[in-house]
Amino acid sequence: MNDRTNQIASLTEKREELRQRLNDIENDYKQGLDPDSEERAVQLENAEVLEGIAKAASEELQKIEEQLAALNQ
Repeated sequence: MNDRTNQIASLTEKREELRQRLNDIENDYKQGLDPDSEERAVQLENAEVLEGIAKAASEELQKIEEQLAALNQ
């Protein structure tokens, strides 16, 4: 394989990893909050972390999409 093909393959793999990560976060949010107040407090703390991870993953995904578009022109 040539360098361009390797780059595309690598970026495509990373794109799928990020999409899966974002999907997992979305599914976690869809589960809602636990009725137990202690567990709910932990979930709310984790929600802030998940929001940061989702934001970073979305930004990285956008960059990868731009790189793939440039490589496929």
